[in-house]
Amino acid sequence: MKYYSLNHNAPNVSFQEAVINGLAPDRGLYFPENIAPLPETFFENIETLSNEAIAFEAIKQFVGDEIPEKELKQIISETLCFDFPAVKVEEDLYSLELFHGPTMAFKDVGARFMARCLAYFNRNNPDLHNTVLVATSGDTGGAVASGFLGVKGVDVVILYPSGKVSDVQERQLTTLGQNITALEVDGVFDDCQDMVKRAFLDEDLKSQNLTSANSINIARWLPQMFYIFFAYKQLKRENKPLIISCPSGNFGNICAGIMAKRLGLPIARFVASTNANDTVPRFLENGAYDPKPSKATISNAMDVGNPSNFIRIQELYHNDLTEFEKDFSSYAFTDDETKAAMKRIYQNSKYVAEPHGAVGYLGLKKEMKLNPGSVGVFLETAHPIKFPETVEPLLGITLEIPAQIKSVLGKEKKSIQINSYDELKDFLNH
Repeated sequence: MKYYSLNHNAPNVSFQEAVINGLAPDRGLYFPENIAPLPETFFENIETLSNEAIAFEAIKQFVGDEIPEKELKQIISETLCFDFPAVKVEEDLYSLELFHGPTMAFKDVGARFMARCLAYFNRNNPDLHNTVLVATSGDTGGAVASGFLGVKGVDVVILYPSGKVSDVQERQLTTLGQNITALEVDGVFDDCQDMVKRAFLDEDLKSQNLTSANSINIARWLPQMFYIFFAYKQLKRENKPLIISCPSGNFGNICAGIMAKRLGLPIARFVASTNANDTVPRFLENGAYDPKPSKATISNAMDVGNPSNFIRIQELYHNDLTEFEKDFSSYAFTDDETKAAMKRIYQNSKYVAEPHGAVGYLGLKKEMKLNPGSVGVFLETAHPIKFPETVEPLLGITLEIPAQIKSVLGKEKKSIQINSYDELKDFLNH
């Protein structure tokens, strides 16, 4: 499998090169040259397969022969060491819980998969040393920190916007030490992401072997396909058209979902549910892609004004609005609507949704009204304990603290404050 740059001005590369480079030299995101659908028999028998077997079939063509089958299966086994239950919330409406991993956020899967791929590549080259540079709007930082903790030959540098991630999220990325360093940026997520992209293209930093663990990296992004396969596996018995609603910030999850559909997974529609950062809903209305500066909301991990992965979605739909409309919708919701949804879900079913999941629920409800007779799934991307300052007073409850979170609450936060790209560059070169 070869990967090409979506800016179409860089050499095609192997899976290993795409993982290690993160971003193409022309600043483009990598995209696979071919997407070969899986055989129909795979989908006919999917409910009889383990999650690990499903994931292997989904990902193997994108890795090719660069990681031997035995090692790839081991990587998948270590990645998928927790559950992904579809929990019934209402009639024909389910929450797919993606937060049962070590940092209680969906990004555990991509981070663990990528860390193990990079470790495999480094195993054959003991002199190779990589610096993983990542921007986070919430959960990416903690998941990457956990996934790469102690990986030989890899240092991790995480940029996060000061005061714009929750206390739990901040502790998960600032308390681990070892090969993990957190840089606290005076700005918003888009500032962090811009610094990361600029660093990749800086000739002065070539010797650092920089790579990204954001969803711009194919090894972080592609495993997110697994969730949609797992949802279908659990709900195939319903025998109804399946709608998937993804709370969307950088658009990695929904883009991976569309990839799953290209592999043959029978998903009827995808919904990109956003908060006030409504770049994509506006694009679907008027055909103009017009990013705006990000706005702060209670669903902070989705506070992205210029979502990186949307260019991959445009590629999948040939940037044709009529193709988008066949199976893709996008709606934006306010914080007030999000809070009302959290209350309604809890009152009706005692299910505790956090703000991101609630946005996904709202988009799903809207789409299901337009498509009666369907069954719907919204992705619950993080455990509510990540957002106690919103969830507890709103629902009048006290959340039990899971073991994964207890382990970081007592630790001391350690971060380095930076205000500019030059300060980031100085840090990387020191």
